Amino acid sequence: MNVKTISMAGCAMTLALSGASSAFAQAPAAPLPPPQVTHGAPVPGVCVFSGEAAIGASTVGKYVFTRLQQLTQQASAEVSTEETTLNADAKTLDGQRATLDQNTFETRASAIQVRANALQRKVQQRNAEMQRTQEKALGRLSDEIAPLVRTSYQARGCSILFNREALTLNLANPAMDITSPVVTALNAKITQFAFDRERLDQAAPTAAAAPRPAAPAAAAPAPRR
Repeated sequence: MNVKTISMAGCAMTLALSGASSAFAQAPAAPLPPPQVTHGAPVPGVCVFSGEAAIGASTVGKYVFTRLQQLTQQASAEVSTEETTLNADAKTLDGQRATLDQNTFETRASAIQVRANALQRKVQQRNAEMQRTQEKALGRLSDEIAPLVRTSYQARGCSILFNREALTLNLANPAMDITSPVVTALNAKITQFAFDRERLDQAAPTAAAAPRPAAPAAAAPAPRR
């Protein structure tokens, strides 16, 4: 068993969590300014909306992505601390190899491998927790935005609403775009909400329910005379 290999595995695991953080906690990039084009007349009853732009431009959307970044950094730091200790112990054992008998060395190396495996499982769990945290936070944003979109849709007299990102080159006459009023309404409605990292640790098994007492036996019918 190569103790150095265990040490390098720890490094790879921390990098995996750090890489996941960029996917979780990076706010959407600001949309590029639309190209200078001449639009045709607005189509009556046709409206467009960009959920990504609304989240990225809103106060609460920026707060959510900042909070996600904080939570991911905390999880990454927690794993990194364990990785540092694991690497130090592996390096120490590797340096003692010449002075230890084979059985002692293999026993200690096996213990380090167990810790490395546990660390890998923790990294996987933290990634899953951050994924779940992001899903719930964005779900909350969607719930906050949905009624505002409907209100703006009705106020503008829309008959159909298109996702702006789905349009070719993201082009649409700005007069048909209801994203801006939705952002204004969202900023007036909510600017932040508290949330923490979701925990996926298995809950302790609940005690088995006590057996229900048996129902009393029905009385036997009286014999006929």
